[in-house]
Amino acid sequence: MPELPEVETVARGLKKNITGLTIAAVDIKKTASVFPKADAFKSLLRGATIVDIHRRGKNILIDLSNGQTLWVHLKMTGHFYFLPEPDPLTKHDHVIIHFKHDNRTLRFNDYRRFGRLRIYPTDVIMQQKGLAELGPEPLEISANEFVKLIRSRRRMIKPALLDQTLVAGVGNIYADEALFFANIHPRRLTDSIPPKRLAELHSHIQAVLKRAIKLMGTSVDTYTGLNGKPGRYQKYLMVYSREGEPCYACGRSVVREKIGSRSAHFCPSCQKAK
Repeated sequence: MPELPEVETVARGLKKNITGLTIAAVDIKKTASVFPKADAFKSLLRGATIVDIHRRGKNILIDLSNGQTLWVHLKMTGHFYFLPEPDPLTKHDHVIIHFKHDNRTLRFNDYRRFGRLRIYPTDVIMQQKGLAELGPEPLEISANEFVKLIRSRRRMIKPALLDQTLVAGVGNIYADEALFFANIHPRRLTDSIPPKRLAELHSHIQAVLKRAIKLMGTSVDTYTGLNGKPGRYQKYLMVYSREGEPCYACGRSVVREKIGSRSAHFCPSCQKAK
């Protein structure tokens, strides 16, 4: 699933290209992708101008001039394409948005069909389940707040970082990378990590996320940015997806273990269990 840098990259691409455009019409090929039902969905979008686009956790929020917000979650394989009207559609283009005075269309493409586009009034959007319970943004929370938050619940550090109610937007890739840079084993219990080490982890999380955003995300599996443009951070991964390969720091093989319900990649020499 795309994580914070990937979603931020898509949101920025959309903001650059479609802010200020007015929606003329909407075609829906896969009704399960939208809420409310198709006719109401179309009606709420038709005639509205896109006034702002921003990200919250792994969600994209598109604010409209009519007081509504289009809430997008890409899930595993959701993509956006902003293409000329004459370009042929594909069988996985589920929602197509047409604009006034512009011959391009915004297409939501999702071959696994898990992605969702939902519309709610802007003034209540953040109260909806899936947004209301999100924790603070990792690029906004202070080191002191981060330390208190992580130590507030006794659990293994890797699952804690993936808990979106604690910190919103960090996923498997960047949790593994930040823990490597901080030399912290993913099974280490949160209350056993000294505050100074957690503050260092906070710094590494922010550094990794900022660099990944600058490089437009990590293109592993199916992720690409707007119009299929790949990210470049995958060239700089230290442990994620490098199972069996030598650690760049010590030469010992990177391992992968299932921790909780997710896999963790780490170096057992650089990230000791105790």
